[in-house]
Amino acid sequence: MNLKLKVWRQPSQEAAGKFEIYDIESVSEDSSFLEMLDILNERLLEKGEGPVHFDHDCREGICGMCSLTIDGIPHGPERATTACQLHMRHFKDGDTITIEPWRAKPFPVVKDLVVDRTAFERIIQSGGYVSVNTGAAPDGNAIPIPKKDADFAMDAAACIGCGACVAACPNASAMLFTSAKASQLNTLPQGRPEKDRRTLAMVSTMDAEGFGNCTNYGECEAVCPKEIKLDMIAKLNRDFAVASVKNLFGKAG
Repeated sequence: MNLKLKVWRQPSQEAAGKFEIYDIESVSEDSSFLEMLDILNERLLEKGEGPVHFDHDCREGICGMCSLTIDGIPHGPERATTACQLHMRHFKDGDTITIEPWRAKPFPVVKDLVVDRTAFERIIQSGGYVSVNTGAAPDGNAIPIPKKDADFAMDAAACIGCGACVAACPNASAMLFTSAKASQLNTLPQGRPEKDRRTLAMVSTMDAEGFGNCTNYGECEAVCPKEIKLDMIAKLNRDFAVASVKNLFGKAG
């Protein structure tokens, strides 16, 4: 395959960025999108030019590092697929492909296609955990959990924190991410003692980080590589309403 790549290049967070055009030839349709970028970088280095910086790690659709906007769509045109699992056979010979970083104020560009997503980490640090005493792991069957609750929690836990939901949302809302991380714990008995405190803290941190409000556009669900549903946001809104009322009367847990 012969392709024309329109790649965002930005040397630093403070510097202005711009698109650069690269022609790349003889790309195998069986290559992954990141392997194609590896080939581009090898050829740039051979010519003495600087490589395109992009995030990657597991390349198995697990870690969420491959934060690329491809032709205007976070992670590219295939649904339920991370950029690292996207293959070049989904493109056509002669295509022009536009590659950009996530576009959201809370995710500032570090360099080229790399963005700083530590805002997500601060949301997790504010409440995305369960406070337990250290020691041996409890027996897995010690607390019976209804299958419906277990399934919902597992669906929420599938979130890999890639940030595609934020990049796709016109408001740069982090509600899908935050709701998945909160609902995972709020649904299970181990997380319910801190449910109110967790919900209030995570939503407060999310707002403080500058993410926008959810207005139910649904783009987040459409681009989520793990197909997290809007049901998570509905649950977070209910939990937040209850926690806010309890907090008003000094009864929040």
